[in-house]
Amino acid sequence: MYELTWLHQEQVTMREKLPLWVLFCLALAHLPSPTASVAVMSVDLGSEWMKIAIVKPGVPMEIVLNKESRRKTPVAVCLKENERLFGDGALGVSVKNPKVVYRYIQNLLGKTAENPQVAQYQKHFPEHQIVKDEKRGTVYFKYSEEMQYSPVEILGMVLNYSSGLAQDFAEQPIKDAVITVPAFFNQAERRAVLQAAQMAGLKVLQLINDNTAVALNYGVFRRKDINSTAQNVMFYDMGSGSTTATVVTYQTVKTKESGTQPQLQIRGVGFDRTLGGFEMELRLRDHLAKLFNEQKKSTKDVRENLRAMAKLLKEAQRLKTVLSANAEHVAQIEGLMDDIDFKAKVTRAEFEALCPDLFERVPGPVQQALASSEMSMDEIEQVILVGGATRVPKVQEVLLKAVGREELAKNINADEAAAMGAVYQAAALSKAFKVKPFLVRDAAVFPVQVEFSRETEEEDGVKGVKHNKRILFQRMAPYPQRKVITFNRYNDDFDFYINYGDLSFLSQDDLKMFGSQNLTTVKLSGVGNSFKKNSDAESKGIKAHFNMDESGVLILDRVESVFETIVEEKEEESTLTKLGNTISSLFGGGSSEPSANVTEPVQDEEEVPPESGKDQDEPVEKPDESVKEKPDTEEKTEEEPQTEEKKPDKEGSDKEQPEEEKEAEKAEKTDEVKTNGAQEEEKEAEKKAKPQKKSKISVDIGVDLEVNDVLDPSLEDIVASRKKLQDLTNRDLEKQEREKTLNSLEAFIFETQDKLYQDEYQAVVTEEEKEDISAKLSAASSWMDEEGYTAGTKELKEKLSELKKLCKAMFFRVEERKKWPDRLAALDSMLNHSTIFLKSAKMIPEDDQIFTEVELKTLEKVINETTDWKNETVAEQEKRSPTEKPVLLSKEIEAKLSLLDREVNYLLNKAKFAKPKPKPKPKDKNSTSTESNKTSSADSEKVIPPKNETEGVEEAIPAEEPPTEENKNEEPETEQKVVEETEGTETSDKSKSEDHISDEL
Repeated sequence: MYELTWLHQEQVTMREKLPLWVLFCLALAHLPSPTASVAVMSVDLGSEWMKIAIVKPGVPMEIVLNKESRRKTPVAVCLKENERLFGDGALGVSVKNPKVVYRYIQNLLGKTAENPQVAQYQKHFPEHQIVKDEKRGTVYFKYSEEMQYSPVEILGMVLNYSSGLAQDFAEQPIKDAVITVPAFFNQAERRAVLQAAQMAGLKVLQLINDNTAVALNYGVFRRKDINSTAQNVMFYDMGSGSTTATVVTYQTVKTKESGTQPQLQIRGVGFDRTLGGFEMELRLRDHLAKLFNEQKKSTKDVRENLRAMAKLLKEAQRLKTVLSANAEHVAQIEGLMDDIDFKAKVTRAEFEALCPDLFERVPGPVQQALASSEMSMDEIEQVILVGGATRVPKVQEVLLKAVGREELAKNINADEAAAMGAVYQAAALSKAFKVKPFLVRDAAVFPVQVEFSRETEEEDGVKGVKHNKRILFQRMAPYPQRKVITFNRYNDDFDFYINYGDLSFLSQDDLKMFGSQNLTTVKLSGVGNSFKKNSDAESKGIKAHFNMDESGVLILDRVESVFETIVEEKEEESTLTKLGNTISSLFGGGSSEPSANVTEPVQDEEEVPPESGKDQDEPVEKPDESVKEKPDTEEKTEEEPQTEEKKPDKEGSDKEQPEEEKEAEKAEKTDEVKTNGAQEEEKEAEKKAKPQKKSKISVDIGVDLEVNDVLDPSLEDIVASRKKLQDLTNRDLEKQEREKTLNSLEAFIFETQDKLYQDEYQAVVTEEEKEDISAKLSAASSWMDEEGYTAGTKELKEKLSELKKLCKAMFFRVEERKKWPDRLAALDSMLNHSTIFLKSAKMIPEDDQIFTEVELKTLEKVINETTDWKNETVAEQEKRSPTEKPVLLSKEIEAKLSLLDREVNYLLNKAKFAKPKPKPKPKDKNSTSTESNKTSSADSEKVIPPKNETEGVEEAIPAEEPPTEENKNEEPETEQKVVEETEGTETSDKSKSEDHISDEL
C-alpha cells in the first residue's frame, strides 16, 4: 500500500515537472488526424430499392448518386462465375439470365428452411435452387458446387457496394453507418443484418426502424412547430414488400443535459409482412402471361419459360407505375418468346380487379397501430403517406375510407425520407458532427419475457415444479433500456429462458412467418460456489442484467450473485484529504484494475417488479426483516469496565502503606472507577447512535447461452464469409484495373497514330523515328485484336509501358516547344522589371538609401547572369535541329524566373517595412528663444553629478511618457548641450555618433 502511494506521488510530481510545451505536444498527438475519415452514411435498405445518404464536412445530408446518376439503386446482385454486377447492371442481366440474379433477399433473413416465407420466395423465383443449411437450419442459394451463397452473404455484398458508392460520392473512406430495417424485424432478423454489415466491413452505429427514420426526418424539418402540446401523427408506409402504419407523438420535453428539446415517441405500430407493391406486380405479370397465351401466337406456355416470365415481370413493374397516373396503357415486349412480340392494352380497372384481397388488407395496419397505441382516429392530427406503393390510386381510396379523412398528407418525400432521417441520426451518433438534439424514443413491437421453473413442496409433502414468467419488456416498451431481474430463491446453479411474450395480436399466418418464439436458454454456473465463499454474508439474490440497445437487439450483459455485509464505518476524511484524492483520481494515479468482486451500479437500470398474485417463489428482491443483527459494540460494553477494574487490584497490593492512607486511596480509586464507567457509557451511546455501513459484494456468475430461434454463424463461418466476399471484391477490383489498363492502351495506340500525322509532331521526329514508332504501334494494334482482349493486366501494363517509353522523346520535344513562348515572355518581362527596379534603387540619395551596396550588387549580378544565360541558350537552341534534344528547357527557365523573383521580392519587402529617417525641423526665432529659456532654467535647477554617477542615474531613470519621433530627436540634443557646458570634453562627438547609430537602428 505504501509503495503504491509513493508511486502515485512520484507520478504526480513527474507531471508537475513536465514543461507546458510537452503537454501541448501530447495533446496534439491525441487529436484526430485531419486526413482521417469523418463522414458517415445511412442505408435505407428496402426489399426492392435502397437509398444511400451521407454527411461530410461541408455537405449536410445529401442523397448519394449511383454510377448511373440515379438517386435510388435496385437491391439486386448478379453472380456469374467470373463476374459480379449490382443494381441496374444486375437487373439488365435478370431479363437474359434470371438464374444468376438474386433479389428480394430481405424476406429470407433470419428464417429457417421451414418458414412459410422461404416457400413463398421459391414460388416467386423458381429459377433459384434453395438448399437447407443442416448446421444452422437456415437456407442458402446453390448455383454450383463452387458458388453457394447465403442470404446474409448476399446482403453483405449489397452493403459493401453501397459503401463503395458512398465513398466515391464523398471522395473519402466511410465506415460508420446507420441502416434502416422494418419495424417488425424480430431478434433473429436484426442479428442477420448486423452479421451482413460485419461481413461488409461496416461499423453499424445503429439499426433504426424505417418508420422511426421517417418520423425523425419529418420532425427535424418541423422543429419550430413542436411544442409542449402533444401532436399525434400517423405514417402509412407501403413499400414493395411490406406495409407499416406508425403512430408517433411529437412533443417538447425537458432534459438535464440539453434543456427543453423536441422528442418523438413511437406509440403504436401495425404491419403486414406481405402486403406491398411487389405482390401487385406479380399478379399483373401473371395477367400479362395469360393475355399472351390467349393470343395463341405460340404453342408453348409462356409461364414455363423463366426468361419470358422475367421479361413480363419487368414490364408489369413499368405498367403498374404508368397506370397510377393513367387510366389505361399498352404493354409491349419485343421478342418475348421464340422471337414473338407481345402487345396488349391493360386498363386501371383490370389491374384493380386483379388485387381485391390486397386492397382489403390496406386498413389492417392502421387498426393494429391504433390498438397498440390505445388511441382512436380522432386523436390523430394527420395521416402521411410514405413508400412507393402508396401512389396506387386504389390504395389511397381505401385508406381514406379507413381513416375517415377528406385527404391524405403527402408533405414528405415518400422515397427518401427514411434515408434522410437515418443519416441525421448517424450524424448525431458520430463524434465528428454536432447537430441539434432531437430525442428519439423507439418502441419494441414484440414483448419479451423471462421464464424459469423451480421445485415446490406442498403441505402434504408432495414435491412439484412451478413454472414462472416475468415480463422483461412489454409490448411497445421504449428502448434503449436496461432491466434487472433478481432471483431470490436459488442458491445453486440453475437455468432460465428468454422468450417472446404474448403474441396473440398476430394472426396465425404471421405467427408462422415470425418463427420460433423461444429466444435463448441461459445456463448459470458458479452460483453454489459464490454462496460457499460468502456464507457469512446476507444474500441479495442472483441479478441478471439485460439491455435492449439502440438497434433493438436484446443482450444479456452479465449475471451476478450479490451479497451484503455490515462493516464498521470509517471516520470521515477531511475536506483537504477528499480534495487530494479527487485530484489524484483525475490524473489517473489510481489502479487501472477493478477491485475483485465489486461491481459498480449500472445507471438507468430498472428493477423488474413482481407480477401481482405471485407467491414468494418469484425472484423478487426483498430484504429479510426477520433476522436482526446485534451491534458489534455490545460485547465491548461488558468487557471494557472489567479491564479498568484490574488496575486498583494491582496498585492496592502494596502492604507497606498505612491503613488510613489505604482507605483514602481506596475511596479515590472507587470514584475513579465510577468516572471511567460513565465515560464508557457515553462511548457506547455514541457507538449506538453511529450508523452502520453496509458493504455490497458481487460475484460474477458464469453464463452459457444457447440460442433457440436461429443459430448465429460461428466465428469461423464469419471469417470464411468475409474472406469469400473479400475475394470477390478483389476480383472485381482486378477486373476494373484490367479494363482501365486495356482502355488506356487502346486510347494510346489510336491517339499516337493520329499524332504522327500532325505538323507539330512531324517537325520533331526524323523519318526513321516515325517509321519505327508507326510500325510498333501497328504491331501493338494487331496484338490487341488477336490477344489483347484476353491478356492479363500485367501483360497489358507492360505493353503500354513499352509504347510510352518509345514515344517519350517525341512527346518531350513537342511539350518543350509548346512551353517556350510563354516561359520566355515571362522571363523577358521579369528581366525588364528587375532592371527598372535596380535603376530606381540606385537613384535613391545616400542619406535616404535603405538598400546596402551588397544587396544592389547581388541583384545586378543575378540580372546580368540571367540575361547572358538566356541569350546564349536561345542562340544555341536556334542552331540545333528540332529533332535533336533541346538545350533550352522549360524547367531551367522557371528556375531563373524563381531566382529573380526571390531577389526582387526580398528588396521590395525590405522597402515596404523600412522606416524613413527622421529629418530635423527648421527652428524660428521664437522657438529658439523659448528653448534657450528652458535650457537656462533647467541649468539653474539641475545639479550636475560626477560623470560616472550621471551615466548610472540616466540609465535608472524611467521615461515619463512613451517617446515619440520628435522626442527621440530632441532628447539626445538636450543632453549634449548639458554635457558641453559642464565638461567641455569630446563627449559631444561621441553622443552624435551614438545618436546617428540609434537613428539607423
